[in-house]
Amino acid sequence: MNHRSLVSAFVLVLALPVFAADTYKIDAVHSEVSFRVRHLVSKTSGRFAKYDGTIVVDNANLAKSSVNVTIDAASLTTDNAARDKHLFSPDFFDVAKYPTLTFNSTSVKEVAKGKLEVTGAFTLHGVTKTITIPVTSLGTSAGMKPGTFVAGFEGEIEIKRSEYGMSTYIPAVGDEVKISLNIEADKL
Repeated sequence: MNHRSLVSAFVLVLALPVFAADTYKIDAVHSEVSFRVRHLVSKTSGRFAKYDGTIVVDNANLAKSSVNVTIDAASLTTDNAARDKHLFSPDFFDVAKYPTLTFNSTSVKEVAKGKLEVTGAFTLHGVTKTITIPVTSLGTSAGMKPGTFVAGFEGEIEIKRSEYGMSTYIPAVGDEVKISLNIEADKL
């Protein structure tokens, strides 16, 4: 290789963009999206079995990170078929009309080491609102398969279902719904 070719190759390498961001795909097998709501005098819980999403973590500038998630509303389960059927109805989720719940981040802010505030558009029952989810980064690790890596995150938020057009049976069934996220994601 002559001097001119070597200089050209070096300039080309310097011109290539440097990517500090890592992209992860949510592993639904090792994650959980669950909720709890008051029912009369106790609490009832449930979870969603099908969801998909990506998390982009820009380690050089966490503000450039992002989260995008889609949840299949019909994958909801409370481990009671009759109750689930009612939750699928227009009284609650109306899954025939609103088959998905989505969250698309608009900002990520580090508030302390490993503690984030992820703000974005949350759509439930056809209503979109801006919410902020406090998220804890659980770190990264080598995956189970050689050469793979995973990241973990957890968060919890409380919403009012009436703000999303789901007010059937309030107050017997509580308005406040606590949503818990326990996420493991595979690096792409």
